Amino acid sequence: MLLSRMTKYLFSLVCFICMASFTKAQTFTTTNLTINRHVDGTLLVPESVEHPPLVIIIAGSGPTDRNGNQSFMKNDMLKKLAEGLSKTGIATFRYDKRIVKQLRTRNLDKNIRFDDFVIDAKSVVNHFKNTYTSIVIAGHSQGSLVGLLALEAGANGFISLAGAANSIDQIILEQISKTAPYFTADTKRVLDVLKSGQTTTDFPPALSSMFNLDLQPFMSNWMQYSPKELIKKLEIPVLILNGTKDLQVTTSEAHLLKEAKEDAQLVIIENMNHLLFEINGDDLVNSKSYNDNTYPVMPEVLEIIGAFIKKEKSTIEK
Repeated sequence: MLLSRMTKYLFSLVCFICMASFTKAQTFTTTNLTINRHVDGTLLVPESVEHPPLVIIIAGSGPTDRNGNQSFMKNDMLKKLAEGLSKTGIATFRYDKRIVKQLRTRNLDKNIRFDDFVIDAKSVVNHFKNTYTSIVIAGHSQGSLVGLLALEAGANGFISLAGAANSIDQIILEQISKTAPYFTADTKRVLDVLKSGQTTTDFPPALSSMFNLDLQPFMSNWMQYSPKELIKKLEIPVLILNGTKDLQVTTSEAHLLKEAKEDAQLVIIENMNHLLFEINGDDLVNSKSYNDNTYPVMPEVLEIIGAFIKKEKSTIEK
């Protein structure tokens, strides 16, 4: 649903009322944890909330760290999300993707696969599930699919933040057909090869950054999964969030996820971009926000997630 100004006001008011026990300017403790040799992260725990729910935040694509940053892109969006939730009485854990640690130690694993990210996410759930009775996975962008696959480790709820519904090969093919239609046939041919589990060097040089031979096994592994097929099998509460200013994952993907999981809660936030920031300018302003840490995560995001988690936690405790 598209939130009008009046609807957003009323929704915020309802969220404020139902979150009264959470919204008392909570302070929180910060603990850096090493889960295993691949996973380092930060746990935030509200100090005056007994048995808080836990949100495990999973980052999106690329070498993204626990704060949502990369080498040449600093916006702190995941840090802001975690701190915003923890200030309302929700414990959060966010972690560096394993490739971040590899880059820092200059020990890059060229055989890394998409499934490795899922293994890491499952290890995080397993680490906390004996401590927290209410665990919700919140996956951002690519992390949404990682989160979907990690749920079997034992989470109680799932939040898709700007997550895709279609498999990555379908998304790539759609993007190419729109931006460079003359490469559509070549792209489809290469994707079919990768989907069969093989690799190829037979592609136009213009597509080399996308189909680099070193990346092909990772892509092949990634495209085996369809988010919309996975989400329809879930029997836990699901929240789907997307924004009208998202340059990477369109709102149509969110609607497809909703169609696959009819009882999921779907919220489309007006003027929200891929980083959960409010953008009132054009695409250039939007793009610049990726390397600007002055933007806050939109209050609606924290309110909606908070209300979803409080409802889920109450259901478990009954």
